[in-house]
Amino acid sequence: IRHLDALLAPATVAVIGASPRPGSVGAMAWRRLREGGFGGPLYPVNLRHAQLDGAKVWRRVADLPQAPSLALICTPAATVPGLVRQLGQRGTRAAIVLTRGLDAATRQAMLDAARPYTLRILGPGSTGLLVPHLGLDASTAPIGARPGDIAFVSQSGALVAAMLDWADARGVGFSHVVSLGDSADVDKIGRAHV
Repeated sequence: IRHLDALLAPATVAVIGASPRPGSVGAMAWRRLREGGFGGPLYPVNLRHAQLDGAKVWRRVADLPQAPSLALICTPAATVPGLVRQLGQRGTRAAIVLTRGLDAATRQAMLDAARPYTLRILGPGSTGLLVPHLGLDASTAPIGARPGDIAFVSQSGALVAAMLDWADARGVGFSHVVSLGDSADVDKIGRAHV
């Protein structure tokens, strides 16, 4: 369970690859995070933009004013291991890799980059996670979740989306909604392959 608190109850969140491009993973993740109402600092990171929705955009992880507790990675697969290393060096303890399509070598490089820092990884290919009582919507899910007492954990992002839709229509809330994705590190909350 080491560093899962940074995943499930972060103080600060960065979106690596936050973007204004409609339909991109970076745009969806940034929008969901802002709309969720999270109370802590949010840091968009992108080399190509100076501002995003009125927020200052940081060019690199090293430029951030503090280490984010949690980082959402929305960049091309080849960049993921290097970003994980940079985040670990900076002091970040958890990352959600929303990027899909990491081949076996890239996935192993990502895990190797995380290991020295015990940085926990949800994904790759995760839809993300929602912690409604914190206003944390660190996901690309089409809709959010209401606060409640039920935790929902699934490998499938499609199942997460279907459950959120079903719950919204019935007024059902959640304490946590977690999409495991490809489960490179965290495959059940608390268990790790690292």
